[in-house]
Amino acid sequence: MTPFRRITGLCFVAVLSAVVVSSSFSTHAEARIGKNDKAAVAKISKHFSSVPSMAGEFIQFGPNGEQTGGKFYLQRPGKIRFDYAKPSPILVKADGKTVGINNKKLKTWDFYPLRKTPLRLLLSDRIDVNDKSIKSVKREADLTTVVLGNKSIFGDSKITLMFDPKNYELRQWTITDDQGKDTSVMIFNVKKNVKLSKRLFRMNQRELMRKESDR
Repeated sequence: MTPFRRITGLCFVAVLSAVVVSSSFSTHAEARIGKNDKAAVAKISKHFSSVPSMAGEFIQFGPNGEQTGGKFYLQRPGKIRFDYAKPSPILVKADGKTVGINNKKLKTWDFYPLRKTPLRLLLSDRIDVNDKSIKSVKREADLTTVVLGNKSIFGDSKITLMFDPKNYELRQWTITDDQGKDTSVMIFNVKKNVKLSKRLFRMNQRELMRKESDR
């Protein structure tokens, strides 16, 4: 693997912060997709449902060219974990309701409601072809791209999912914040339908309770 440049993972924090802050704005109508596009999304959705869990490695590219990586674990619906490789001190995970970002060096946690972030769409167990969150579908010989967003929840933020058009496997996703800045995650060495421990996604309950009491 290519050596990763040092990064604290703040680009991920910035993306989620921008998404949550912008979630109160809604100004544009959602796009409609055609019949052939719906057929492609239906096949992708079927594959989603057939792979409730996966684990592998990832490379993350930040909006300013930052690059890092590590291992990830995903369990639909709603659960994901990113263990960033050293020297990054960042751990990101979602337990089905909350996205938590832990800076192990600073011993801090930041929390965001999963339902208010585009990660919710990635972690769904299916994609509804009639869902208004689907903004566009682009079908090419080597890639099928699905752009999802919901202005009433995510504002101008969106998530772009990229799939292999032959086997419908997820290759990469990009989260775009309300300022148009992209954070992309590419996955590889993926193992599907693996048994994952619940502890991988469990939040630090003491930190969660303290966070709730501060609101």
